[in-house]
Amino acid sequence: MHPYPHQYTAHVTAEPTGDVPLTSPGLPAIPTAPPAEFDGPGDRWSPETLLCAAVADCFVLSFRAVARASKLDWTSLDARAEAKLDRVDGRTYFTEVVVHATLRVPAGTDQDRATKLLEKSEHVCLVSNSLVAQRRLEPTVIAG
Repeated sequence: MHPYPHQYTAHVTAEPTGDVPLTSPGLPAIPTAPPAEFDGPGDRWSPETLLCAAVADCFVLSFRAVARASKLDWTSLDARAEAKLDRVDGRTYFTEVVVHATLRVPAGTDQDRATKLLEKSEHVCLVSNSLVAQRRLEPTVIAG
């Protein structure tokens, strides 16, 4: 890993209508638009869905690192992030983020230990740690 601090860049150039291409050096562009809840088309990535994706992706990548360091054998991890956007005291922001995680492990795996590693992964996820929303993990471990 590179020493801190790390710097990340995203760039957009928008016109009055149409998709807004989201770019970052060396990466393919992602067409974005407002979600249906904000009168957008609902068929493009939006800042809201990108935030959910960032939480889910960070959780899974954190789990990979935690499981590797803990020498936990596992076969798959399915993670779904749900974020609640609400208006509180005149401000609109994400008030809650829930990660639903289903981990599949080989038969005979200590399921309590696997659950603790899922919880540790949620705790160390830098994206989730950067949010003011309440966070919750709903883990499931399936052996066999």
